[in-house]
Amino acid sequence: MTTMRERAADQAYGHLRRDIVSGVLTAGMRLGEAELANRYGFSRTPIRESLRRLEAEGLVEILPRRGARVVDWSSVDVEAIYEIRALVEGYAARRAATRIATAEIERLSRLCDEMEDLTGQRRPGDAELVRRVAELNMDLHGSVATHAGQHQVSAMRNIIVVMPLLLRELNTFTASDLARSNMHHRELLAAFEARDPDWAAALMNSHIQAAKARLLQDFMSRKNSH
Repeated sequence: MTTMRERAADQAYGHLRRDIVSGVLTAGMRLGEAELANRYGFSRTPIRESLRRLEAEGLVEILPRRGARVVDWSSVDVEAIYEIRALVEGYAARRAATRIATAEIERLSRLCDEMEDLTGQRRPGDAELVRRVAELNMDLHGSVATHAGQHQVSAMRNIIVVMPLLLRELNTFTASDLARSNMHHRELLAAFEARDPDWAAALMNSHIQAAKARLLQDFMSRKNSH
């Protein structure tokens, strides 16, 4: 039977993870136990347990005598995350190609319409527009994982795909990068309509590898500018 302490720890973990994944708690932000306890209305014990769980997931870094902070990613981290994404989401696309319903393909097509409209309106510094595009992107990729028909696929994707890194990816994209990404989404839906697993898997792999290359290029540019 679940104890009150375990329920509190689970609830605190849920709040913290949601705010890290959504970008409310940003990369590099210090996570003081007292401040978090006050913010979420828990004692420090469930907060401490939540931070340990999030450290195990790679979302939080706990530093000796310095406390915890939201993880910021290095180029090595990005390369590993995107390689794993390519494997997991490529597999998901392969399975989804023969399982996803026509009605869902049509919904995703409307979602692509909205993404294309938004990216056409993009202006430098428009954080809300980028966040909305990221939400639509998460919806599309999440649907592919769900329609793979194996809950392990969605669970793995939910661990490795986090909103702060996706926002950073989209903020590095040029107009041509966004156009390429939108084209990949359209081609993926065409592969689903054709019920072609090989085509769908290859497209998803190319899509994620292209995003990885762009993000690593941004990391290198930042490094060289310092």
